[in-house]
Amino acid sequence: MESLNIQFDEQGLVPAIVQDVRTGEVLMLAYMNETSLNKTIETKRTWFYSRSREELWQKGATSGNEQHVKQLYYDCDQDALLVKVEQTGPACHTGEKSCFYREVDLGEESTVDPQIVERVFESIQDRRDHPQENSYTNYLFDEGVDKILKKVSEEAGEVIIGAKNQDNENLAMEIADLTYHTLVLMAERGLSTDDVKAVLTERMKGDSNE
Repeated sequence: MESLNIQFDEQGLVPAIVQDVRTGEVLMLAYMNETSLNKTIETKRTWFYSRSREELWQKGATSGNEQHVKQLYYDCDQDALLVKVEQTGPACHTGEKSCFYREVDLGEESTVDPQIVERVFESIQDRRDHPQENSYTNYLFDEGVDKILKKVSEEAGEVIIGAKNQDNENLAMEIADLTYHTLVLMAERGLSTDDVKAVLTERMKGDSNE
């Protein structure tokens, strides 16, 4: 990797942080050597070096939980990698989505989840694919697109009323309702949040004043 000038350690390894490209969630930390890094770039799948087995391994080769590489970065000191991927299935061998699933209690109030929209959308998709009894989301899917559109229209009206009343707390709640029903519509029509992000990305590229 002379062109990248990656600074491998004395064992010929560099730490690689793997992150979900859509949600930003950190999935795992592993190590790459020059060969596995080259294979990762070539195949667009993550390859690592096992320090315990002293051999290369491809993520998902046996489990099917592959990582499709979308972006690859290295840090300012060129001694750490950030790999942004589309994850198939769980990333952790325990079955958890991320290896970082155990949180340390810092004794502080909980903060807003920056990936909450993505998490809500994933929950909606899960309800669509695995219906549950007495689920409001499944009720909407069962009623069909006309019912969903009616709810989107109703919630948009509630947003307008909330704004006119100058009640920001209520407005935030109404926008949350509108967002939820819009996500249900997207799931019903087979759209992803990436589809919307792609449009916004292109708009930002085309209009620096937007």
